[in-house]
Amino acid sequence: MSPLLSVRGLKAAYGASSALFGIDLDVQRGEVVVLLGRNGAGKTTTLKSIMGVHRHRTGVVEFKDARIESDESYEIARAGIGYVAEDCRIFRGLTVAENLETGIQPARDGRRTWDLDRVFELFPMLKEHLNRRGDLLSGGQQRMLAIARTLMGNPQLLLLDEPSEGLAPIVVGQLLVMLQTLKKSGETILLSEQNLKFSLQLADRAYIIEKGEIKYHGLPDQLAHNEKVRRAYLAV
Repeated sequence: MSPLLSVRGLKAAYGASSALFGIDLDVQRGEVVVLLGRNGAGKTTTLKSIMGVHRHRTGVVEFKDARIESDESYEIARAGIGYVAEDCRIFRGLTVAENLETGIQPARDGRRTWDLDRVFELFPMLKEHLNRRGDLLSGGQQRMLAIARTLMGNPQLLLLDEPSEGLAPIVVGQLLVMLQTLKKSGETILLSEQNLKFSLQLADRAYIIEKGEIKYHGLPDQLAHNEKVRRAYLAV
């Protein structure tokens, strides 16, 4: 079976400075894949390039066997990829309810899998703060709202950029449980992370990126027992 997402030879630059040097990765339907790396390794640029947010890139990006590397980001979203940026990008002046409403997209394949009831089941705190403005939410609540808003679009692939970054340990634990629930429900996820412990509790497979290149690819258990790789590419 062909992967849901296939990336081959992805290169990206910021002006004259190259950031990615030929990234190859795959995401199969129903799996969680984590892209690990230190700050500045190229994780965010990879996700932005896949999503079409970063336009200065070359290579092949296929989603559902169709090439999308030349598409605009709104076209990629309509095709079925949801993107949650590291800074959340919620509408801070809108309420939780209004933010969720902005995420709604037409049903794909004639069916909807995510609606308000299911979102509130996963994120019950959002229902409690339904009429609160986004700028009055905590950082963790904003992160959960950003994920919930993206799910309202019923994506077939969810891109999560550094979901645990900057959150208190107790909130990271809560987020982990919610993402594990998403995994059990069969959602397909590609996330970038620096938090190794958090990632290995979610991932089916792991890639490590360093200075814009993939340096490692393997199973979570293999990475957990490979101290040499962890020290070389993940130690601060």
